[in-house]
Amino acid sequence: MRFRSTRDERLTVGFSEGLEQGLAPDGGLYVPQQWPQLSLGELTAAGRQGLAPLAERLIGPFAAGDVLEGALGPICAEAFNFPAPLVPLEGDRLGVLELFHGPTAAFKDFGARFLSACLTRLRAGQPRPLTILVATSGDTGGAVAAAFHGRPGIEVVVLFPKGLVSPTQQQQLTCWGGNVHSFAVRGTFDDCQRMVKQAFLDERLRAARTLSSANSINLGRLLPQASYYAATSLALAGAGGEPVSFIIPSGNLGNALACIWARRLGLPIGEVVLAHNANRTVPDFLADGQWQPRPSVATLASAMDVGNPSNMERLRALYPQLEELRMAVSACSIEDEAIRARIVSDFRRLGRIWCPHTAVAAEAYARLPEARRRAGRWVLVGTAHPAKFREIIEPLIGQTVPVPPTLAALFARSSQYREIDADLAALRVALAGEAA
Repeated sequence: MRFRSTRDERLTVGFSEGLEQGLAPDGGLYVPQQWPQLSLGELTAAGRQGLAPLAERLIGPFAAGDVLEGALGPICAEAFNFPAPLVPLEGDRLGVLELFHGPTAAFKDFGARFLSACLTRLRAGQPRPLTILVATSGDTGGAVAAAFHGRPGIEVVVLFPKGLVSPTQQQQLTCWGGNVHSFAVRGTFDDCQRMVKQAFLDERLRAARTLSSANSINLGRLLPQASYYAATSLALAGAGGEPVSFIIPSGNLGNALACIWARRLGLPIGEVVLAHNANRTVPDFLADGQWQPRPSVATLASAMDVGNPSNMERLRALYPQLEELRMAVSACSIEDEAIRARIVSDFRRLGRIWCPHTAVAAEAYARLPEARRRAGRWVLVGTAHPAKFREIIEPLIGQTVPVPPTLAALFARSSQYREIDADLAALRVALAGEAA
């Protein structure tokens, strides 16, 4: 299996090389050169044994012939050692896929742990350490830091927008030390993401360090995330193969793209609804056909505050024509006022406590026409534990949000980070200081 750049199909790499590079040399993102044919029967049988065996079977064809092919079993067992339960909400027609039962209580634990397990094996015995650059709007950096903390031969550099993540998220980003270095960027998430992309193209940094990325621009994040969509759709579709539709809180589009890739592989997935916050770049593009990235807007659902989603490049590579894309996905935008109202109403009606991001998905579902809701089986994607946003949620529902033991342990650690300006020169200086 080979992967090509979205910008030049002549630039191809194998599975391991794609994971180590993160970003293609031309600035493009890696996508499969061809799509393997998977047996739904074999995937279903693997899924009965658990998420890890299903992930091994799903990802296997993408690693065919690669040095990691024989290690996929242990890698998946290491990465997928916590559940992704589907909890019914309204009979058997609506449920929520809870993806927040990992070490940092966010869906990004799945991909971060898979990538960490892969890169640790690939870097064993290498004389030069691997530097992983990660831009985060809140959850990615915490998951990556947790997954790579203490891994030999690897250091992590986390860039997060100063003052634009929740206090709990910031603690997760800055409590590690050791091989994890955290920088508060005086700017937005888009600035952080731009700095990471510039670093990969910067000759001085590339000469000084071996760079990789753990954002959803990395294949090692996307492919494992497709596994829980495969597991959920197969479990719900049953013998009849009824497609299952997903409403996905969306920012940089990595999680949504994983679902779309799973559907492309033949999984019984129907509609994919991209539920955005007030950052309307994608909904506006689908509406008027004009791709106009813009500065991000700060919202309650901060992990989705993205004005220029990287994975739109992959999405447009899969669906080059606008009408194709409109047939493949739909999108909506939910304002903060509606997020607050949905958190309150679903707590009173269902007894559920949503994080702001999951509340965006719940509100998007509520806005669907009734006939559309009744026409299929729907799954809301729960991307983060509400305890990560206690400052927002507790005043709305009037009670304390329980904190999982994994998060409580992180609160007990000391925090350490440095502030830097939002430009490549500042990042160069910061990395030189860390190396010293």
